[in-house]
Amino acid sequence: MSYIFPLLSSFIFCAQAQEVSYTKEDSLRVVELLKLGAKAPANEPLTLFYAKQLMNRPYVAHTLEIKDMEEHLAINLQSLDCTTLVENCCALALTTSHGSKSWKDYLAWLQKLRYDAGKIDGYKSRNHYFSQWIQSGTKLGLVKEIVPPTSISVPMKLSLTYMSEHPDSYPLLKVNMEERKLIAEMEKRVTGATVRYIPKDRVGDSKKVLSCVKDGDIIAITTNKKGLDVSHVGFAVWGKDGKLHLLNASSIHKKVVLEPMTLYEYMQKHPVQTGIRVIHLLTN
Repeated sequence: MSYIFPLLSSFIFCAQAQEVSYTKEDSLRVVELLKLGAKAPANEPLTLFYAKQLMNRPYVAHTLEIKDMEEHLAINLQSLDCTTLVENCCALALTTSHGSKSWKDYLAWLQKLRYDAGKIDGYKSRNHYFSQWIQSGTKLGLVKEIVPPTSISVPMKLSLTYMSEHPDSYPLLKVNMEERKLIAEMEKRVTGATVRYIPKDRVGDSKKVLSCVKDGDIIAITTNKKGLDVSHVGFAVWGKDGKLHLLNASSIHKKVVLEPMTLYEYMQKHPVQTGIRVIHLLTN
């Protein structure tokens, strides 16, 4: 079954002085998911619980890149890319962990995750790079990046220039020179930080060696592509085979899946992927 996100029939309302676009189907689905989440197994991370509820949803790239609309909080559970899967599952998990089943609370958590300092202030305020996403979420107390032991990790200095150097890849930047300037300024602010990641050749190590990676943690796959930090994200799942797997919105499978290959096997097939960063959602 295919799903369509009909922007023209989206409902628009103002929540905390911000516009939100969504379909009735999505709002009902969120409420239904939150009711299920209130009864989720205590021994399963909420991020994984919600990701499993969204299994088989279609993958569509760049679901937030809408040229002709002002920046607003867009809700789309009909089709997902890798980042919106992670954001939605984290927003649902935070809502549940704080004892709520409220649609408006879910919207508030999603906005905090998606935008710098949790505030919508035009296109530039969205956390376009995942390193931004981590930095903003850390400052807001929503996430914590797990620093792997030096025995299994290496440093990486962030150099973010991809968006300003490839404006034709982004509908708004392609036509708006002022937005390009603002994005370039944002990139300069984030560039220069040093982070640590687990190289891809160590991703196949045992659960004991990779004990810093827990089920339901966010896996951010680093890349050697010039100007980028992270090329793909998903959730960590330790399989029955004792190996690390990735639950993700997959461009290969064209849907949300638990990748049958181990993460090590998956990454060996992608030469531009260099390793993984590990981020833990701070739920109650």
